[in-house]
Amino acid sequence: MTSSPAADDRPGALRPEDGASRGVPYRTLIWLAVATFTTGIDGYVLAGLLPDIAEDLEVTAAAAGQLVAVFALTSALAGPILGATTSGWEQRRTIMTALAAFVLGNLVNALAPTYSVALGGRVIAALGGCLLGAAVTGYVVHLVPPHHRGRALSFVLGGWMTATALGVPVGLILGQSSWRLPLLMVSAVGLAALLGIGLRLPHLRYPSSSLADRLRPLARPRLVGGLLVSTGVLCASYTCFTYAVLILRPSHPASWMIIVIMCAYGVASMAGNAVTGRLADRFSPVRVLSAVLALLLADALFGALALAAAAPAALAVLSVVWFLVAGVGNGGHAVPQQARLAAMAPASVPVVMALNASAISLGSALGGGLGGLALTAGLSPARLPLVAAAVLVPTILLHLLVARSARRAGDAG
Repeated sequence: MTSSPAADDRPGALRPEDGASRGVPYRTLIWLAVATFTTGIDGYVLAGLLPDIAEDLEVTAAAAGQLVAVFALTSALAGPILGATTSGWEQRRTIMTALAAFVLGNLVNALAPTYSVALGGRVIAALGGCLLGAAVTGYVVHLVPPHHRGRALSFVLGGWMTATALGVPVGLILGQSSWRLPLLMVSAVGLAALLGIGLRLPHLRYPSSSLADRLRPLARPRLVGGLLVSTGVLCASYTCFTYAVLILRPSHPASWMIIVIMCAYGVASMAGNAVTGRLADRFSPVRVLSAVLALLLADALFGALALAAAAPAALAVLSVVWFLVAGVGNGGHAVPQQARLAAMAPASVPVVMALNASAISLGSALGGGLGGLALTAGLSPARLPLVAAAVLVPTILLHLLVARSARRAGDAG
């Protein structure tokens, strides 16, 4: 699937052949999982603290919301550029540099005396975060043997999933005292991950190639189509997830119910991530991704029907079933999608993963906007799963078209 990566001949360095004999080096990769855990908390916790941030920094809630928006926008624009320019570096150094920038940005944000300083901190954190995500995924793909990549990716990405299930509720509880405390928590966990990576992660340098060679596969239409599948999945997901409280509140009016359901969603995402990671090793990533997309479409149609026609007594149960199955699918699509993209351009993994992160950010933004437009047009929140299904149909068709094209071209995966 990929050519063998070159590892530095330094004491303690883990060579690809070592990984092949030992399977997935969990004791090493756990520090990458901790790093993704910090980015997962950062990605969700601020949205729940915007009123407190606005009051403390003396800005409007809309302005405080730009702290979230500027992070996503910076990540989407800078990710591919940073991925391309650093793909020739020794990759442990790339990961440590990215994580250090992410931690620094969060510290600046946590200690910011003014809104403008906080905004600058979000930009710094975004620059580190977008590079970190791409570098971590590329590192795992190159280090771990092909038949263990699915498990390794699900293990590392499991840190991000764990953050949505456990880290975000803890962060929100801490945020009741001060919105700055969750950011300090993210910084502390990030520093621990930085120390662990420095001590445990082996040096790794990708096979030598020019920047032009690494960028050449990006001109393939099927790779662009594959990236757009990520955009479509996240667009469908965030069409509903952004407004999940509005969808669920009629049948679950108490705040504690929503918190429990959100935690359960995170656990469901973790389960989907873990299962598809193993399945991607046993079957092809394309087949696993096809099954996940079919599950998401069926669940969206089920949710639209249940929310529209279920009796009140059944609605409380059926709405949670719809939401948790969506969590399984949305958490489960990441590993086979990343494995498929890596197989399509093995010499350009850092750049491709950075572009995939941008595609994900774009899909998230489009989904939130699409859901908002639907609600503004008069559609009830209960009909949003139908909008998600309408997005998933062309996404699945595009996925099948890309798979067929890749098969004809002889791409792996």
